[in-house]
Amino acid sequence: GRSCHTLQEMDVIQEREENCYCYVQNRTMHLQYVWSTLQVKVNSREVFRLEPISEQSNCRNSETFFEFAACAVQIFWTPETSTETFLSIKQYGEDICFKIQPFKTELYTVSVKREMLDGKLLFLFLSGIFLFHFANSLSRSTKFFYLSGIILGVLALLVFVLLTLKRFIPRHSTFWILMTGCWMSSLYFIYCFKENMQWLWSKHRTYLLGYFLSVGLASFTTCYQRGPLTTELSITLFAWTLRLTAFVLIYCGVTIPQVAYAVIAASLCSKVLCYPLGAACHIGRKMKNHFKSKKLVFKYLTEEEYREQGETQTMRALEELRSFCRNPDFPSWLAVSKLQSPHRFADFVLGFPHVSPAEAKAHEDEYGIGSFFLEEQLFETRAKSEQGDPASSIHEGEEEDEDEMHKQISFPYATELL
Repeated sequence: GRSCHTLQEMDVIQEREENCYCYVQNRTMHLQYVWSTLQVKVNSREVFRLEPISEQSNCRNSETFFEFAACAVQIFWTPETSTETFLSIKQYGEDICFKIQPFKTELYTVSVKREMLDGKLLFLFLSGIFLFHFANSLSRSTKFFYLSGIILGVLALLVFVLLTLKRFIPRHSTFWILMTGCWMSSLYFIYCFKENMQWLWSKHRTYLLGYFLSVGLASFTTCYQRGPLTTELSITLFAWTLRLTAFVLIYCGVTIPQVAYAVIAASLCSKVLCYPLGAACHIGRKMKNHFKSKKLVFKYLTEEEYREQGETQTMRALEELRSFCRNPDFPSWLAVSKLQSPHRFADFVLGFPHVSPAEAKAHEDEYGIGSFFLEEQLFETRAKSEQGDPASSIHEGEEEDEDEMHKQISFPYATELL
């Protein structure tokens, strides 16, 4: 019947009697508060009880399944007594009201401060993003399978035991009914554990560590005996279970639900669009290879082809030179003044050969087949090859002599044509 005290940022309230407190959410959204929370600390010299006021939050008005589950768990949660407790309030959640019941008339303090970057929220958000995008590879990892079994056994022991005993339950309907009950019970225990984590760690640390070690070891042993997932169906189911878990982590990791919905939708779109994008890239690569120009193939010329090509190119170059000299812009008088044989140059421009018959015969006698120069080159290379000691080098020597002969034969002949 009393009006509750409204909490504001940076408030420090001291009371001795039972009282209720409410934090009314600010409906104006700002993205800088996406990972921001309000930390409410209540401490006293004597024990007190902090009890949420469930009348202020009707479970039927919950907008999402996660809010409904949290509200349903709060109904069955019995508040514990302590001398110090903390409340973490999200910036854009629902209005929070709670009542403090001191057992003795002793002064207690309620202080409120803002934490702009809550490390827990940021860790949950990044874990959800990582788990969603790497769910496919993690579902095929043996180490992650064992780690998931240990985490499931520690946090949801009833669910882990039910999955282990699934083969002994003949009817699927019975199994899913039991699974629903086990998950609800596990959520209740997880909520109680989260609310009393500080008290359990300070008062019963030994028992808590013993539970973690014993249950974790038993879970690892069970998963190791069964072995990792092998069928493609079970791997796919495990991957989508990881993705759904990632959605829960993303939703719990931000204070603005609309931001969580946008991130989840973007993640789903990126996952769905990867298949058409991959198909488009594959088609693009196929089309590129189809229209790609053929690779150039280099072919070495034979001696006969080399001579034919040399003659053809020489004749073409000579015709281009004649055409250039016949051009009216060509400085003919300047060229004639610098030549030793202007009459021969004029004959060349008019179409006569650039080499006289006497010069061609002299070149053939000196460098042609049966000439003294060719015989001298052949006998010299043969003498050098015979002086080599290993028999394995004979073939290499012949190849070098043949290359030398090609050079000696081809270059003078090219000189003659030019």
